Amino acid sequence: MRLTALDEAAEALGLKKNQGVAEARAIYPTLEIVEEDVGADRRLLDGIADWCDRYTPLVGLDGRDGLFLDITGCSHLFGGEKALLKDILSRLFQLGIDARGAISSAPGLSSAVSRFGSGGVIAPEEMEPVLAPLPVASLRLEANTVAALQKLGLKRVGDIIAAPRAPLARRFGAHLLLRLDQALGRDEEPVSPRRPVASLSAERRLAEPVQTQEDILSLTGQIALSLKASLEERGAGGRVFELLLFRVDGRVFRIAAGASQPLRDPKRIAALFSERLQAVHDDLDAGYGFEILRLNVMRHEAFDAAQEDFDGARQKDVSLAVFVDRVSARLGADCLQSFQLRESHVPERAVTMAPAMDALPPARRPAPSGFSWSRSERPLRLFPRPESVDVSVAEVPEGPPESFRWRRMLHRVLRSQGPERLAMEWWIDGADARARDYFRIEDDTGHRFWIYREGLYGQMPPPRWFVHGVFA
Repeated sequence: MRLTALDEAAEALGLKKNQGVAEARAIYPTLEIVEEDVGADRRLLDGIADWCDRYTPLVGLDGRDGLFLDITGCSHLFGGEKALLKDILSRLFQLGIDARGAISSAPGLSSAVSRFGSGGVIAPEEMEPVLAPLPVASLRLEANTVAALQKLGLKRVGDIIAAPRAPLARRFGAHLLLRLDQALGRDEEPVSPRRPVASLSAERRLAEPVQTQEDILSLTGQIALSLKASLEERGAGGRVFELLLFRVDGRVFRIAAGASQPLRDPKRIAALFSERLQAVHDDLDAGYGFEILRLNVMRHEAFDAAQEDFDGARQKDVSLAVFVDRVSARLGADCLQSFQLRESHVPERAVTMAPAMDALPPARRPAPSGFSWSRSERPLRLFPRPESVDVSVAEVPEGPPESFRWRRMLHRVLRSQGPERLAMEWWIDGADARARDYFRIEDDTGHRFWIYREGLYGQMPPPRWFVHGVFA
């Protein structure tokens, strides 16, 4: 067992990371050891990252115990970079977390100064003087590379900066120089956000926290109203929204809601979250209240601003969309299913089931490219999988059967129409897939079926017959 983390008191005693626990206890018998919980540490870091969303939506992870915040264009909202860093560290301290931070134009330098320096705001002209006295481990190098550098006497970053680059690249590889250039700001290092970034966002910071669902919905409607102008400028409407509730004690709740059609109307957007809040009511603990509410537009699409007609057809589409949105928000996106066309002439592949909120109304749903409706009559009910039947010999080799037995019942064919030949899709079914000959038949009791023969008589293996659907 080895030490994986130390507090300030342990560091003051001279203990080091990766030191053996037995050795540390031999030196300090009263040393208090707590077993590491990797999962709990990660959950804590994720919680702090969610909390940092109040400063910027671009929050990334820096190893197991650090965070990157891309505050480009955000610092002026908090009074400048120094005021922002002070606000972050003081708020974290009030939450019981002792953290160090640095702001610079290079993420690598900020990480190095936060972990091995005193932190603070670093101006561009101060980057190299601040980085030079730090140990080479501050460049986020592998342990064996750090050990090899130290054996050569290159213990500080300044020693590497002053050394010739070509011998360093031959001896340690290009990764060493890449990390050095990233820390000095010579090579750009983008911050990868841990969550998708919203295309549009608006928030409300409150002087007094709110707790009730009515207050949350009222504020959501006000925030949605402020987003309406931005959506109109883009000619778009929101399809997926996310409501962030920042609780006073630092916990963040994320509530997502989707719409079946692009939305701009603040009342309808608030109504989506009315259903979602009722669905997650038991899991939403307001505690001492929420101090920040933010509404994100995670996905938007072109807004079709069609004028309503006099017969109310447009109103019917709106009512259906409202119903789909409300039910999906309350019970989940998969509770309502609808059909969507696919580019396939094989009947069982021509349509697929999809959540209703992801499908446009039939009047405005575009057909797949190259798609054309077949003029042949199709059954009202199509089976998901064709069902095998036993047939009698047909009057002619290419004709329908005289009778067939399906589900233990004998059906005598009275009338028939066909055949309609459909070739299979060789890129899916293979080059040896046999074509289908479909017949629309009616038995002596008036029932109508859609059956097909797979293969031809006189070929091996013998053809087989299936029932694929029934007519009304």
